[in-house]
Amino acid sequence: MCGRFTQAYTWAELVALYGLTQPAMNLQPRYNIAPTATIDVLIPRGGNRLELVPMRWGLIPWWWKLTAKDTPSTFNARAETVTARPMFRDAFRRSRCIIPASGYYEWKPTPTGKQPYYISASYGSILPFAGLWDEWHDPESDEKLKSCTIIVTDANKMTRPIHDRMPVILDTHRLAGWFAGTAGTELLKAAPDDVLRMWPVSRRINWPGNEGDAKLIEAIH
Repeated sequence: MCGRFTQAYTWAELVALYGLTQPAMNLQPRYNIAPTATIDVLIPRGGNRLELVPMRWGLIPWWWKLTAKDTPSTFNARAETVTARPMFRDAFRRSRCIIPASGYYEWKPTPTGKQPYYISASYGSILPFAGLWDEWHDPESDEKLKSCTIIVTDANKMTRPIHDRMPVILDTHRLAGWFAGTAGTELLKAAPDDVLRMWPVSRRINWPGNEGDAKLIEAIH
């Protein structure tokens, strides 16, 4: 699955990759994002234009009648069941997104405990995770809340020794079909091995609350 990831890019990098035309945002690098945090999400806004929007990581569908705390674990959606599960199927049909990421973490069991690894793009670029989003009316605050989920699939050969699942990393050339709905589950495959690189990192990643610590992604020996 994908339970921790990073967003440590600049506004200029997002503009160069995705042609954003909205007013610039003061983005701060984040190295330990956990579920229910507010994250950056890219959604279509008319034509081929994309907009960066803050959302809760953990999807709450529009029809949810209980509170946010009562939502089941929805920070990941499995590619194999995303079109069938009630929590995700409506969003898959009408409100897709991508979550721009600098990398993500997975844990490998070892005799001394689980060892975290950081997995990022081979060439240091932004990874476009396939995602879904929705807008829900919070009965407690009487406000609207945007939320999202990251779609995961079987791990590729390179990352499988660490974990059997990985985020779906979309091919940049297929984003238009993803947003338009003309492409579907055939895109939800493991990324080629040469797209990614990985290395072991400090177990300090296990404790949230240190999002601004760039040393979390440094390799350990």
